[in-house]
Formats: sequence, structure tokens, C-alpha cells
Amino acid sequence: MLTTLKNAFKIKDIRNRIFFTLFILVVVRLGAQLPIPGVSRDVFTAWFAAQSGGAFDFFDAMTGGSFTQMSVFALSITPYITSSIIVQLMTIAIPKLEEMQKDGEDGRKKIREYTRYLTIALALIEGFAMGFGFYRGGNLMHNSPLDVIMVMAALTAGSSLLMWMGERITERGVGNGISIILLINIISSIPSDFKLLYDRFMGGKNVVQAGLAVIIILAVILFIVVFVIYLQDGERRIPVQYSKKVVGRKLVGGSTSSIPLKVNTAGVIPIIFASSIMSLPGIIVGFLGKTPTGIPGTILAVLSSSNWCSPAQPVYSVGLLIYIVLVVFFAYFYTSITFNPLEVADNMKKQGGFIPGIRPGKPTSEHLNKILNNIVFIGAVGLIIVAIIPIFFAGVFGVNVSFGGTSLIIIVGVVLETLKQIESLMIVRHYKGFLND
Repeated sequence: MLTTLKNAFKIKDIRNRIFFTLFILVVVRLGAQLPIPGVSRDVFTAWFAAQSGGAFDFFDAMTGGSFTQMSVFALSITPYITSSIIVQLMTIAIPKLEEMQKDGEDGRKKIREYTRYLTIALALIEGFAMGFGFYRGGNLMHNSPLDVIMVMAALTAGSSLLMWMGERITERGVGNGISIILLINIISSIPSDFKLLYDRFMGGKNVVQAGLAVIIILAVILFIVVFVIYLQDGERRIPVQYSKKVVGRKLVGGSTSSIPLKVNTAGVIPIIFASSIMSLPGIIVGFLGKTPTGIPGTILAVLSSSNWCSPAQPVYSVGLLIYIVLVVFFAYFYTSITFNPLEVADNMKKQGGFIPGIRPGKPTSEHLNKILNNIVFIGAVGLIIVAIIPIFFAGVFGVNVSFGGTSLIIIVGVVLETLKQIESLMIVRHYKGFLND
């Protein structure tokens, strides 16, 4: 990794791309400190601290603390991520969008345009919902309808600006713009997390106890990072043989290739979906300013991840079982809409390819589907292990940090993809230089 970055800085074009990306990220973090007009930070901080169950913790981790500070970037890029997922799902359900996606670069540009429009629409809806919720709770500075409009406009503008800056990083920076912005938001919370760990396990302890705590914490973090790297890069290669055929006067084909099936095909999407669904009821209740009691209150407590694995209240860990089921479900669901074994089998058959020992057509499709189901299950189990470790420590030891589970998967995945992007830029430049010579 260090060698790749060192070599990249030797190339002017790539060096300029890296500096441009860093400049945008500085702007992102500065924007996270700009307050929304009409909102008192002190009032909102007190309101956030009063929320029980930690329903907003996941959302705040995605925004890099912008939500708790109620800055113009409080929505962060979550509307863009949501709109991208919705559009991707719609391409499966709407034939016109599916054709557009297969229509080369022009079709993909059109889909990206639809994604931008949907992002702004979602930001408007979320901004209005948040502004109206704060208005009802009396948390706005003047608590007038004008404050609601200002909150909605500021949040929408902030989310749109982040989307624009993410696209600029993709075009003029090192690529993966939206992912890099999400990465810097998560990383920004790590210093406060380490301070929390220090206060909880090392502050006021003797040297032996503090040293043992440091070793255990570093070992757990290292294990999660290494495990995530293997989970992200793990794949099953299906060998494919292409039969020889005569084209004109030439004999072509006869080559051997493979179909790489990633173990973690769905990435972090299943955890994001499951966490969002589990935290949504608590977020809605928090904005409404109501504290439910009885059965509704118990249900909210079960759905809150801050109550899971607690020795004092083991019954709330039922929510963890629901969470695991949702992760497995979304892992299979997302994989089913992004990888079509029947389409792959048909394309192989048209190109004269076949899997050794498997007949072309339907048998190939069934074989791929069987392998894919096994791989998806292994990937889902891996995701669950990574997600449960920080939940376990939060429940047993009362330590809730943002660099565990979902955040580490995002951090490792984005870092690996960015390094691959930089390497590809270096390779392209090498070939261009070779051709120019």
C-alpha cells in the first residue's frame, strides 16, 4: 500500500488528483462545522443526548458527527446512497431502465441523472421531516414555519453539494468519490472513539491493567481488519472452457477463463439495510417527541442495538436474532438482483463457453445458482461475525464505538478499492507513455 502511494506521488497527474481529493475532503469536514440557520446547537445537543436506545447512532456515524452538530451536512450522502439503491432496484423492475443500463455510457449517464433528481427529492423529504419534527418538539430557535423551511433548504443544499463534490472526486480525483466522502465521515469519529476506550478501560488503571487492555483492544481491532480484508477479497473462481470454432479461414477459441464469484457479493449493503430498518422506528419516535410505554416501548427497546447482549436485560437480545435474519435475507436478496445465473449461462452458451463437466444452458444456470447460494451464505455469516463483535462489546462493557462492524467494512473496502483505482491510473499512464514513445 505504501509503495503504491509512493509511486503515485512521483507522477504529476496522479499527484494532482490526490491533492484535489484531499482538498475536497477538507471542504467536507469544514462544512460539517457550519450550523443550520434557525437551529440552536445547544438545544439540539441536549435533545440528542436525551434520546434513549441509540436509534440515531448509526445515522450519526454515517454523517461523521454532522447530525449531532446539526450542520448543513447533517444528511450527508445518505440520500444519494438511498437513491442509488432505489434506482438499481428499479432497473430490475422497469424494462426501460434495464435497457438504458445496457445501452452503454449514454444509458448510464441518463441513469446517473435520474439518481441525482431522486437524491434531491429524498433530501427535500428528509429535510422537511426533520425540520417539522424539530418544530413540533420546540427545538428550533424561533420555532416558526420559516425555520422549518430554512432547515429543509439548508439540509437539501448540503446533501446536493456533497453529491456534487463526490462526483468531482470521481472525475478529477482518485475515483470512488461518494465512497471516499463516506469514508472520511466515519474516520472523523475514530479519535473520539479511542478517547472513549481510554476512559473506559485505561483511565485510572495501573500499568498492568492498562497494558492488558491495550493489547486486547488492538488484537480485536486487528482481527476484525484482517477478517474484513479476507472477506472483501475472497472469491470462488468457476472455470470456463471455450470450444474451438472456425471463423472465416481461422480457427479461434479453445481458451480457458473463469467466472469470479465474490464471497461477499453484496458488500456492506445487507448490514446497512438491516440497521436502517431496525433503527427507523426509534428515529420516527424521536422526531415525534413521544416516549412510548408498555408493549410499544418494549418493541422499541428490542429493536435498539444498544440494548442487545446486555447481561442485565437478556430478553432484549431477541432483537439481535431479528437483525441476523435481516442480514441473511438482504444478502440473498441483493445478490439475486445483481447477479443473474440464467443470463450468465445464456451468454456463455452464445459464446461457445461451458463449465467442464456441466452441460450448457439450464444445467449451467442451476450449477451457478447452487454455488452462489453457498457463497452468499458464507459471506452473510462473515458479515454477521464482523457486525456482532462491536455489538457484543457495547452490550457487555458499555462501549459503543463507530469503527467496528459496518464502519470497518466500509473503511477497508473503500481503501482497497481506492488503491486499486490508483494502480489502474498508473497502469493507464504507463501504457500511454509507452505508446507516445
